[in-house]
Amino acid sequence: MEGLNVAILGATGMVGQEILDLLVERKFPIKNLTLLSSARSAGSRVLVGGKEYSVQEVSAEAFKGVDLAFFAAGGSVSEEWVDVAVDAGTVVIDNTSAFRLRDDVPLIIPEVNGEEMRNHKGIISNPNCSTIIMALVLKPIFDKAGIKRVVVSTYQAVSGAGGRGMDELRRQTEDYVQGRELEASILPVAGLPKHYPIAFNVIPQIDVRDDDDYTKEEWKMVRETQKLFNDPNMKISPTAIRIPVMRSHAESINVETISPLSPAECRELLSNAPGVEVIDNLEEQQYPMPLFTSDKDPIYVGRIRKDLTVDNGLNLWVVGDQIRKGAALNAVQIAEYYTQKMG
Repeated sequence: MEGLNVAILGATGMVGQEILDLLVERKFPIKNLTLLSSARSAGSRVLVGGKEYSVQEVSAEAFKGVDLAFFAAGGSVSEEWVDVAVDAGTVVIDNTSAFRLRDDVPLIIPEVNGEEMRNHKGIISNPNCSTIIMALVLKPIFDKAGIKRVVVSTYQAVSGAGGRGMDELRRQTEDYVQGRELEASILPVAGLPKHYPIAFNVIPQIDVRDDDDYTKEEWKMVRETQKLFNDPNMKISPTAIRIPVMRSHAESINVETISPLSPAECRELLSNAPGVEVIDNLEEQQYPMPLFTSDKDPIYVGRIRKDLTVDNGLNLWVVGDQIRKGAALNAVQIAEYYTQKMG
């Protein structure tokens, strides 16, 4: 197809950079590419597919003639500029939480509910990284046996807190080895008064406190999954945990289905699911781990076994790179689906 005029807002950030790499890697049809950022990062030079681009400060003028824009610069930035872009005739794929639960904005994982994209009014929202990783695996189970209840504990990499989170883990690890005091300023939440070291530690808080003593991250997994599956009655009980891993989130998922589904049937379903790979042989010590799933596109699942405490229960261990499928790749796949099916 003919190339599109594409813009990326947040082009110098971790997700923006990953989007750029994927657009090149997947040969997305681009006619003109515009890289945008805040005033602080404007003027930076970025190499994309062997060509150097200058990053511009975001402005209303910048969206004129842009067909498709990826927003990856934070919720407050999206809230400020999305309407400006849409009014200019741009379709926005937003990677923040700003619009995910709005009734008039489709929340999309192409393998789960791509057709919902047809209802867009200029904004298409990318789900939370932990939601994407879970929903991609739950979708085949939901379609086959229905889902009554999910209990999920996430084990989330520090890259979920951005490059500063990764830098802090590196620095604290070096300090620990050298016997120095561990200084913390990022986790669990940079804007809160208390911070804890993540090196050799586990922090049971991601994002700020919300309703009923759950965090915003946990509520995202509940509400976004219900919206993705169009099932407000699906019960989801989440606990979100930060662990000292650089990339790739892991999730322990207990799912109670409406109809019986054996581990063997589940394994076969997931083996044939788009975007999912099964690594599941406990006898041979084969199962997904963050170290081996980082920088890869699929969501990996293993340790598929029956929950012996309920009639229709299954336990799953799921791992995926949250910067790729959990953020940048899903956004690029939304763009691909949009251009191929609706462009």
